Amino acid sequence: MANSLSLLRLVAAFPFALSMADPGGEAAAIGAGLLLLAIASDVLDGLIARRRGTSSPLGGVLDHTADFAFVTMGLGAVALRGAVPALLPVLIVLAFAQYVVDSFVLHREKQLRMSRLGRSNGILYFVPLVGDVLARLGLPGLSLPVRGIAWLLVLTTLLSMVDRLLALSRPGRTARDSRGAGTEDR
Repeated sequence: MANSLSLLRLVAAFPFALSMADPGGEAAAIGAGLLLLAIASDVLDGLIARRRGTSSPLGGVLDHTADFAFVTMGLGAVALRGAVPALLPVLIVLAFAQYVVDSFVLHREKQLRMSRLGRSNGILYFVPLVGDVLARLGLPGLSLPVRGIAWLLVLTTLLSMVDRLLALSRPGRTARDSRGAGTEDR
């Protein structure tokens, strides 16, 4: 069940990106619905996996990948309209690639763990998407704050990537260890 919710988010990523690329209000309404679906599925998949005892490394990978695809494609579409800096989705791709290399190519301990900043970024990447949808649905005063939040996320994504690089330079340490907190395995 939990993995099905993650798959739903993954499948919704492309239609969501299409709705975010269109500046119109009807597309924004569709985007709002898909965004609510994605947020609900993201919250519920972990709860269900933990309650049913079905957490697995594959489920964790699927969850992270679905989040990555959804926010990156959505922010990429918003960036094409000029509402957020194009650098943000590019940095998210690089940060995710760094995470994948660390966790799965280098086979680091505590594979699905990340720094506190990286986890916060993962959650906060949804904020400019919500703000953009609301701005297109009739709250145009949100456009400037959305752009400011996106630039702040550019900065925190860069900091998170540096944090992970520094943690990797210390043998036997992960980015989570360098900050003292992180996500639990799904």
